[in-house]
Amino acid sequence: MSKVLVVSDSHGLTKELEVLKERHKGEVELMIHCGDSELSPDDKAISEYLTVLGNCDFGGGYPLETTSEVAGRKFLVTHGHRYSVKSSLMNLNYKAKEVKADIVCFGHSHVLGAEVIDGILFLNPGSIRLPRGRLEKTYVILDLLEEKIILSVFEANGREISELAREFVLPK
Repeated sequence: MSKVLVVSDSHGLTKELEVLKERHKGEVELMIHCGDSELSPDDKAISEYLTVLGNCDFGGGYPLETTSEVAGRKFLVTHGHRYSVKSSLMNLNYKAKEVKADIVCFGHSHVLGAEVIDGILFLNPGSIRLPRGRLEKTYVILDLLEEKIILSVFEANGREISELAREFVLPK
């Protein structure tokens, strides 16, 4: 069993990113930040996160997108602004198919959401600074099991929002 933490759109927060690392150290195999950290890549708060460039990240140092594999699942990580995710997931779906991703993690809209399209899980963890659509400042932990993925949503303070938990069947 492997777990992946996904956070996005922290917009300059450092303490909160440090707290997440400490809170889930040893529990998760990978920590993903989907961009708009507004931190330089050498900032201690963003260290240990697999991070991509968001539209508010200036100075470079992060890739526009990246892939990683955990428990036999291929992740595509991007901020989403270059794929117009506020309008549609169609462009991002094409990219996911191109790189053969099982799970796509993105941010940009600050709207928490997850859905399966064409057998691919698309996940936006919301924002731990400026959420939209909900009051809670959120991040997500994915529990990668053999034939399914369990998604748990947490507030930045660590409280699980259990009514938002979801289970997705994604055969390998």
